[in-house]
Amino acid sequence: MDKKKVAVPLVCHGHSRPVVDLFYSPVTTDGFFLISASKDSSPMLRNGETGDWIGTFEGHKGAVWSCCLDTYALRAASASADFSAKLWDALTGDELHSFEHKHIVRACSFSEDTHLLLTGGVEKILRLFDMNRPDAPPREVDNSPGSIRTVAWLHSDQTILSSCMDIGGVRLWDVRSGKIVQTLETKSPVTSAEVSQDVRYITTTDGSTVKFWDANHFGLVKSYNMPCNVESASLEPKLGNKFIAGGEDMWVHVFDFHTGEEIGCNKGHHGPVHCVRFSPGGESYASGSEDGTIRIWQTGPANNEQNDTHNGNDPTGKVQGGADGVTRKMDGFHISREGKVGEKDKAAAAAAADV
Repeated sequence: MDKKKVAVPLVCHGHSRPVVDLFYSPVTTDGFFLISASKDSSPMLRNGETGDWIGTFEGHKGAVWSCCLDTYALRAASASADFSAKLWDALTGDELHSFEHKHIVRACSFSEDTHLLLTGGVEKILRLFDMNRPDAPPREVDNSPGSIRTVAWLHSDQTILSSCMDIGGVRLWDVRSGKIVQTLETKSPVTSAEVSQDVRYITTTDGSTVKFWDANHFGLVKSYNMPCNVESASLEPKLGNKFIAGGEDMWVHVFDFHTGEEIGCNKGHHGPVHCVRFSPGGESYASGSEDGTIRIWQTGPANNEQNDTHNGNDPTGKVQGGADGVTRKMDGFHISREGKVGEKDKAAAAAAADV
């Protein structure tokens, strides 16, 4: 990809504090969606293609460190510094359940079959909650060597992947036995771990390194040194020929997967980049930053390059331009996705946000 072809991004405002996690849903009959986690305590749902704001999930009282959508984008989940993980109705924004923990929850992930929600955090315990019986006690796997930072599912929900905040490596757990079956060794703590869409690779970041691992045999396939410490990386899902990485230099770098050569560099954020993710079709990718914005970058020529600011359905006015605007922008999508848009006590949220 020629640098001069890098498109001007859509800039999505709305979060009042740093954006620390992004998650794209798979493509559904209503399109695909992007959910963001922020230290402002309020995850936001957006149209994944346009970046248009759909709704805000309100209820957490501390920083939200992780967020995800289920396979059908019907439910959302979030993990928070308020010692809880919450389950949300992604169509209405209603809170369906709050799963209480004894310490900060840093990561959450739905199983592929949507039946389980996996959480992990400072307690060093992996918890599996049954979505069909949310009031039931979770299954616990409690021998993580450190506080958990990331979690993911692998091998049709037969394997769990986790990394720790203070210890290097990625641990692979057999769901049935609850035991570690493999450790992918890294020098520094792994800040991001992504399973590729074709389930061939696990992409990890640690320190200033991006690594690609064979997701079936667990061997190291490629390792590339980055220009700076990076916090997140994502592999292009369709061709697998390039990857993106973001970190402390505030730029979103694009690299050739096969050679590691930098083939693009996107500048625009005004703070370190905490998270980057490719959309499910690979036609765009999103970045979230300390500056509180999400930027959506096109992988090919932009459809509309004269404006570098997102002017779609923005949450700044909250209620204005709500569900009706979303329905117009999303062809054939007539289910209300209003979310919760009432005013909230920003000061109270901020007090707990950096816990």
